[in-house]
Amino acid sequence: MVKYIVLLSLLFLVPHCRAQQVISLYQDNVPNSRSVTNKEERVANPDVDSLTSNVSVPTISVYLPPKSLANGTAVIICPGGGYHVLLTKREGSDAAKAFAKMGVTAFVLKYRLPSDQTMVDKSIGPLQDAQQAIKIVRQRAKEWGVDPKKIGVLGFSAGGILQQPREHILIGLL
Repeated sequence: MVKYIVLLSLLFLVPHCRAQQVISLYQDNVPNSRSVTNKEERVANPDVDSLTSNVSVPTISVYLPPKSLANGTAVIICPGGGYHVLLTKREGSDAAKAFAKMGVTAFVLKYRLPSDQTMVDKSIGPLQDAQQAIKIVRQRAKEWGVDPKKIGVLGFSAGGILQQPREHILIGLL
């Protein structure tokens, strides 16, 4: 409970800042995707959060800590939202800013939401995006001052499923 209160306190103390970089997860075609027009929407909702929906182009947003605090640890944050939206502020950028303030390099994963319209197999699309995010953070670890052996994954609600090992898919990646 104390850790929860500390984390919430940090969220309100962190200055408002944007990600230093937003990086597409895939250079070319997104695997397991159908050819569709990008209809992504981000809507500010004062009662709930900033809601992002219809994600078909997954990204990671990079939140670097101040160099004086950086400790080489990283976390990939997977916002929740019940598999139909992503709560990209409270469970994304706010959490990333709090981690950065503690010296942890944070990455907010904007992953594809399960959809028959955008994916060939909707049961693995979000997990593919989580795997790709881990791969990118490991590949670019030196650039961001991250120890590739100190990368964690934090998932909120529906995003929590992305931190769970699924059969053989994530075993060995985390």
